[in-house]
Amino acid sequence: MDKTKHYLNEYLEELKALKLVDETNVDPKLGARKVENLTYDSRRVTEGTLFICKGARFKEEFLMSSIENGAFCYVSDRRYAAARGSAGYIIVKDIRRAIAVLANIYFNKVWEHLKTVGITGTKGKSTTAYFVKNILDKYAAASGKKPCGVLSSIQNYDGVIDEESHLTTPETLELHEHFEHMVDSGIENAVMEVSSQALKYDRTYGIIYDVGAFLNIGEDHISSIEHSDFEDYFTSKLRLFGQCRTLVVNRYSDEWNRIIAAAAASGAYTVVFGRDASCDVYGYDIKHGNEGLTFRCRTERFDEEYSIALPGDFNVDNALAAIAICEALDVPLPYIKAGLADARVSGRMELFRSKDGKVTVVVDYAHNKLSFETLFKAMKKEYPNHALSIVFGCPGGKAYGRRRELAEVAGTYADMIYLTEEDAAAESVAAICEEIAGNLKPFDAKFEIIEDRRQAVLRAIRDAKEEGTDALILVTGKGRETRMKRGTEYIDTPSDVDYVLEGL
Repeated sequence: MDKTKHYLNEYLEELKALKLVDETNVDPKLGARKVENLTYDSRRVTEGTLFICKGARFKEEFLMSSIENGAFCYVSDRRYAAARGSAGYIIVKDIRRAIAVLANIYFNKVWEHLKTVGITGTKGKSTTAYFVKNILDKYAAASGKKPCGVLSSIQNYDGVIDEESHLTTPETLELHEHFEHMVDSGIENAVMEVSSQALKYDRTYGIIYDVGAFLNIGEDHISSIEHSDFEDYFTSKLRLFGQCRTLVVNRYSDEWNRIIAAAAASGAYTVVFGRDASCDVYGYDIKHGNEGLTFRCRTERFDEEYSIALPGDFNVDNALAAIAICEALDVPLPYIKAGLADARVSGRMELFRSKDGKVTVVVDYAHNKLSFETLFKAMKKEYPNHALSIVFGCPGGKAYGRRRELAEVAGTYADMIYLTEEDAAAESVAAICEEIAGNLKPFDAKFEIIEDRRQAVLRAIRDAKEEGTDALILVTGKGRETRMKRGTEYIDTPSDVDYVLEGL
């Protein structure tokens, strides 16, 4: 793999070519220096660093510390008087796009050495990503190759790092570093979730995915610090279309006409999947069983039966997306079938039952209106005679609309609601729960606020047991995550699965 270190002038010229430069202070001698390190973390500065000033919490002292430790030039969207004379600077019009440009140069477009899959959508990204990963893992193992790298809202695995994730899509430099780790480790395939925020703020700018998938769209992430409205959210997701060689799109997504028009405008080869005979990848004949479900899928190459271990018709759509992606990657049919059959997604639709079989608990990451509605409808269909309760909360400092939307869905479907903590950050857990509760009033819904998440899960299970009838409890939002955001820190906690097993 190319590990070439580039001269500062190479970075500057590329920024100029993209009309991103406002002002510079780079003399010929400085421009002829090689950039040995690129970072926006002052703690990671070494001799020969090109330092990037970014972030709402950035302080001038971070820059000065970086210069003291070896940064010879900085990139920023403003000049810092204190640094005058001690380092060169490149002032840019758009710092986020500039970071992506710099990263592509510094890491020598390392992503080009991988088969890359980027998946976006309001719901189903993680499940689809892990379906694809398991299929590609089967295929790789058959020829003695390394398992697929994955960057998701659940986990980051790159051959060097294997960690619980806290961002759907990593920040720009971390993203390219993950790709570099994959290539250095001998990994050939990478599948990742691409969030609307990552697309809007250019974290993935300049990367071309071998396959990109658009699963669906529903209103989410609307707030002053995310997307101003649905249009901003939707158009941000559509930006993925300009970064793909092949596009996979869901025929039954809302906004279909705009989606297919954007696909056509992108020039990418487009594959349509769905439960309609007109689709390129057509799913039909869904059958439910105790261990998941089966369905048939017809493509240009075959018409076969598949099985998946996850319940819910909506997971057929995720499986169809995975089949379409793997078809585009020329994965042989046996590996697609085997990969789907035993794929498991940590924290997604995990079922647990009491010893007497009367209480069933589903742990799932569902956290927005579209995923809530889909989950409730599927569970109502599969457990029609069960009393239905739910344990959930909403995050602090973002996606404020969820406090109304999730209340509306839960109020419509649930017999009992337990409101609790869910990454409240700097906000009060009680205040968030009270706001959700206020939105439950029109539904005359039964609810209880229990701020401690463990106690909320245990109470839901205890109440269901005491009722003595068939009961289904949904525990949503956190899955198998083992950290809770409180203030600006992530605090280690047991997972929802741990609480459920304790309660049962």
